[in-house]
Amino acid sequence: MTIDPITLAVLAGRMEQIADEMDATLFRSAFNPIIAEAHDASHGIYHAVSGDTLVQGKSGLPIFVGVMSFAVRAVIDKAGDDIADGDMWVFNDAHIGGTHLSDMRLVRPYFHDGKLFCHLASVGHWHDVGGAVPGNYNPRATEVFQEAFVLPPVRLMRAGVLQQDIVDILLRNTRLPQSAQGDLNGQMNALDLGVRRLDALIAEYGADTVRAALDALSDRAERLARAEFAALPDGRWEASDFLDNDGISDTPLPIRVAVEIKGEELTLDFTGSAPATAGPVNISRGTAIACVYVAIKHIFPLLPANAGVMRPIRVVIPERSLLAAEFPAPTGGYTETILRMIDVMFSAFAQVAPGKVVANAYGTINALSIAGHRGDGRRWVMFSFYGGGHGGTPDGDGLNHGNAPISTATIPPVEILESAYPVIFRQWALRPDSGGAGQHRGGLGAIYEIEVMEQKAEAFLFGERGLYPPQGVDGGGPAALNHFTYQTDDGRAEPPMVSKMVGIPLKRGQTVRLETPGGGGFGPPSARDPARIARDVRLGYVSAQAADDSYGPAWREVSA
Repeated sequence: MTIDPITLAVLAGRMEQIADEMDATLFRSAFNPIIAEAHDASHGIYHAVSGDTLVQGKSGLPIFVGVMSFAVRAVIDKAGDDIADGDMWVFNDAHIGGTHLSDMRLVRPYFHDGKLFCHLASVGHWHDVGGAVPGNYNPRATEVFQEAFVLPPVRLMRAGVLQQDIVDILLRNTRLPQSAQGDLNGQMNALDLGVRRLDALIAEYGADTVRAALDALSDRAERLARAEFAALPDGRWEASDFLDNDGISDTPLPIRVAVEIKGEELTLDFTGSAPATAGPVNISRGTAIACVYVAIKHIFPLLPANAGVMRPIRVVIPERSLLAAEFPAPTGGYTETILRMIDVMFSAFAQVAPGKVVANAYGTINALSIAGHRGDGRRWVMFSFYGGGHGGTPDGDGLNHGNAPISTATIPPVEILESAYPVIFRQWALRPDSGGAGQHRGGLGAIYEIEVMEQKAEAFLFGERGLYPPQGVDGGGPAALNHFTYQTDDGRAEPPMVSKMVGIPLKRGQTVRLETPGGGGFGPPSARDPARIARDVRLGYVSAQAADDSYGPAWREVSA
């Protein structure tokens, strides 16, 4: 069945709105701030047979676009023909569903007139799912069982009937059962709303028309991607970068990519990347492929959130590498690895299309957990991620204190964190001299200093970019390195492995301090407008000494 362009545009908007409403339903009902405030969640519509992403909401995390298709496929494979209207599946197994064990996935087959039409799915970052470290970011983990409770795909609802024993298992395997219960109910309600909205849409337009629109959207996404690639020169370009370490062995880990363009097809070859590691910076093959989509979406922003974009892209992931981890390899720090994958893809594409690609962003979410017990014995776990600078762009300076380019999530507000947990932020500020120099300067990172208000607590850090700074492009300079310190009775100390540490003991009044990287610079520093250099110094973004070191004669001219 063919569909006219106007009807296609209307239906595309309507289906995207369904995903947006599912997002909003969870954001407004979730109990934990990582979903409710930071929006670390996503919803979408997926193909009935292949599980491919058809539609995702605008507020959902981009990394989930590709990852959730693997999650839906896992349910399709597990269910086989044993699937019924009203079924709902739940799991968090990262090796078959992507990302890490904190991301709880719900998949609901959608039926129309007794036949499977598509799948609806929800994923949200739960606050705690067991494991050795509160909040689940354990940089010392050497297998998934040390990271969190592992749940394979199981039925949460069978033909509309809630399986309470599954709920009981989920709530028994978390330090924060009330939070988990609230998040689970929010995800289930979001999928219920999606079913109602799809019912109404099909009642209005008919199943054949809606199905034709879904097929047309995938074909259209493929055509758009092919047109973008065809406009680039044929050839092969390479780039590489490093992770600091895996949390177990203090050895740098290379991430390499070769970009090859032939006509309207693209190959991304990650051969030469580090082998699988003992520590938790491994990622699953599905996560690596999904990361490719995120980078492509950044470089070609007009491409839609649809699996059709990936049809003309060949992704080569070496076997037994840290980009193709197999169970039970730990994957808790997947965010750090995919951020480095995005960085190397940006650096490679900057050679393909100079003037089109932004410089590296700050490159780490700095997953920081602080946990303990309140005076009345109640457990508390504060987990959050933290911002940094984005890379300079072809059009201007990078964003100061933004969130990681793997997501549209927001950093939880200081007021929310201080009201929910026994901590106080002594500093939450921009970090001077942290952005890379360039014609367009990299954005600034941030400084966070957090004081514990209870008698004692423990902190856990999983970060990166402590040894290898975010890179500039087109001649731009690197950004500042990540820097973490914590207070002891003998003064301030640093992690032995720079960016990762578990079990940091803290007493009332002691602090941890994060100084996050900025973004890399775009273009040679010699091309920067002297007036903008003077403005940076006046606003405190760049010190006079750094301006002199980076911009030399241009700064001395305006400062004379």
